[in-house]
Amino acid sequence: MSTYMLLGGGTAGHVNPLLAVAERIREQEPGSEIIIVGTAEGLEARLVPERGFELHVIERLPLPRSLNSQTLSFPRRFNAAVRDLRQLIRRRGVEVVVGFGGYASAPGYEAARKENVPIVIHEANAKPGLANRLAARYTPYVGVAFTSTRIRNAHLVGMPLRPEIETLDRAQARQRAISHFGLNPSKPVLLVTGGSQGARSLNLALSSAATEITDLGWQVLHIWGERTEIDAPDVADYHVLRYCDRMDLALAVADFAISRAGSATVSELAGLGIPSLLVPYPVGNGEQKYNAQDLVAAGGAKVVADARLSPEWLSRNIWPILRDPSEISAMGGRASNAGSLDGTEKLLALVRNAQATHGTVERR
Repeated sequence: MSTYMLLGGGTAGHVNPLLAVAERIREQEPGSEIIIVGTAEGLEARLVPERGFELHVIERLPLPRSLNSQTLSFPRRFNAAVRDLRQLIRRRGVEVVVGFGGYASAPGYEAARKENVPIVIHEANAKPGLANRLAARYTPYVGVAFTSTRIRNAHLVGMPLRPEIETLDRAQARQRAISHFGLNPSKPVLLVTGGSQGARSLNLALSSAATEITDLGWQVLHIWGERTEIDAPDVADYHVLRYCDRMDLALAVADFAISRAGSATVSELAGLGIPSLLVPYPVGNGEQKYNAQDLVAAGGAKVVADARLSPEWLSRNIWPILRDPSEISAMGGRASNAGSLDGTEKLLALVRNAQATHGTVERR
């Protein structure tokens, strides 16, 4: 049996694919050891122990991008983290390191390189993060979620998805989803989501158009988010949830989606063949704008800048699509052709290749 070290954390975009891979390894190799390296501040601090995995915590170490006091102390703190992880690799006999980006990845990549342990990288965003870009110079095993991702040694593997999404049969689950959310089985469903915290621009634009949407004969399942200050609309067939703990059922029942363009969300919509309007989050390094590109180019989604989203824009550009079932069906087919649901297996195939090749080299 093997010992795996998985690196990553911070946001759901790093943690969820990491956990999908960890769970698949545990399922296929119950005797193997899995060590997950993360920080005490990231989402992994809660989710990794909840899923029953070992978490090795290191200091949160953002790679410096400007000169300040943190920059001056960075080399010392980074080298300390590398030493810690090198000792862990040797002590536990780690055979392969798999990184997903985030603050924990950079020292883990460096420790693996110095210990001559094969490195496998997964880059979830179309615009690669700095840690993954730097580490890609040292390994040929780089998996990406999008064809447009520009990083050295890229292999298209797709996104490792949660098992409940990867195995979702939308047609079979639809009736259960309708009952779960209290929806009308005779009306199509528009799913709106800005993530667990919500997206004010989506909430404002869609709620302002609530009557217009329902007059089209649609019903809305709107995942409002937990940090929303505006009032939800009091309109029949407009269903608002502060939080949704069954996103698999929400996706099962969606005939069209309006959503942010996080890498996992885009991958889920494409893999499940759900036509969509993507509204990239305008803050940060702009990765969501790039995440949307492949699906939009394939014709499976539309995209609009956050600042342009309004009831008027929706009326001109999206409501005509909702009036046309044939266009919705065609968009769904194009989305499905652009996506996949087997990212976990494809990334694991890259891991197996790295293990086998490294073992061959070591034996020579």
